Amino acid sequence: MLIGRDKEKQLLQNALSEEYSQFIAVYGRRRVGKTFLIREAYGYKFDFQFTGAAKLTARKQLVRFRRTLKEHGQKDTPELTNWGDAFSELKRFIINFPEGKKVIFLDELPWMDAPRSGFLSELESFWNDWASARKDIVFIVCGSSTSWMVKKIIKNKGGLHNRLNHRISLKPFPLGLCEKLAQSRGLVLNRKQMLEAYMIFGGVPYYWSLLQKGASITQEIDRLIFSSDGELHDEFEMLYASLFKKPEPYIKVIGLLAKKKMGMTRLELLEAGGFDDNGAFTEILNDLEWCGFIRSYTMMGYRTKSDIFQLIDHYTLFYYEFIDGSRQGSNYWKTMLGSPKYNTWCGLAFERACLWHTDQIKKKLGISGILTNEYAWRCLPNEKENRRGVQIDLLIDRSDGIIDVCEMKYSKEPYSITSDYAEELARKRNVFQSVTGTKSAVHSIMITTDGLVQNEHWGEVQADIQLNDLYEL
Repeated sequence: MLIGRDKEKQLLQNALSEEYSQFIAVYGRRRVGKTFLIREAYGYKFDFQFTGAAKLTARKQLVRFRRTLKEHGQKDTPELTNWGDAFSELKRFIINFPEGKKVIFLDELPWMDAPRSGFLSELESFWNDWASARKDIVFIVCGSSTSWMVKKIIKNKGGLHNRLNHRISLKPFPLGLCEKLAQSRGLVLNRKQMLEAYMIFGGVPYYWSLLQKGASITQEIDRLIFSSDGELHDEFEMLYASLFKKPEPYIKVIGLLAKKKMGMTRLELLEAGGFDDNGAFTEILNDLEWCGFIRSYTMMGYRTKSDIFQLIDHYTLFYYEFIDGSRQGSNYWKTMLGSPKYNTWCGLAFERACLWHTDQIKKKLGISGILTNEYAWRCLPNEKENRRGVQIDLLIDRSDGIIDVCEMKYSKEPYSITSDYAEELARKRNVFQSVTGTKSAVHSIMITTDGLVQNEHWGEVQADIQLNDLYEL
């Protein structure tokens, strides 16, 4: 059952009624549901479908391609010596079909592009010289290596430049769609339990599809991740190895960012990791951002633009917090509940979950139609000015003259603003206004799991956003 993805599904189906041939690229991180979406959109019926295999030579890929052609009904298919032969045979196969749209689906496209295989140039020729000159082809390409898809297809500067009719960037689910997915699978969980799963899995549908009925989230985390035979026991290694041909430098960057909640500048990463300051390092950062593992942001109020890179992938952060370096046994997560380490993680993980739900936050604030920019912000301590440091994880800079300073708090009951915390909220606003020199009104916004206690300090905030609000679609 396909959950969400309504616009993406409609776009794919509309291609069947377009007057001219359509070239569509679908991309997104591993496990996000790209192939499932395409199959559901076309009812699992393709005139030709081929899936590339990881880490095979061009010769072995071509053997598989020839076998697939024969399985689809192509007769007298000769040995394929290169990708030019392969696409020629595909054209010969398609030409024999009756009138009407022919849907061709090439899955895991990056894996077909073996070194010195000439795959990409032949793909360009197939589309530019043949398919685009017809009116009856729906050509869909897909791949989990988001960086390859973006560089080679989406932002291609050669023969495929501006050739795509549509591109679909498939994102992880928000909490609301995770809830629908859980319900469709018969899982009985309250929203706090689903939040815990989200803080580990993020909105990756495949991870959620592994959860079984009749078990608690705690039991499922132990079974899937910490048991030696769990489906996600080795997911971290497989995740990065499947996306990058040489994953080591990528994992090194990720490992450095995992230690810094607010992120690191490019210079800080270069110094900490001993990287060379060149285009290859820029490519690593771009690849990780395209894949959705990190985000980059600029510090508001700073004259010099120096992007800060922050790790935001839930599963990766969970890995470095609880898995990296040791395997604790099949009941480890159960023993962690309520521990100081667990409680600290809940607070940080909830903040990250909120960063993935800025649309829902803006909707609750009633500013969905207002132009905004989202930032994080930090100010280091200054002894000369007797000023303590400030760290703000989410700022919403609004075009209506207001800046929302969002504070995220995870708790097991309604959160009570104490006099000390009320003073801290005021201090953050004052330091932010002083350092940035902003003329906008600065509002304190609280985002909590269970709301606020309406005590004498409740009026210090302009809006109270709760976990339930993050489930809105």
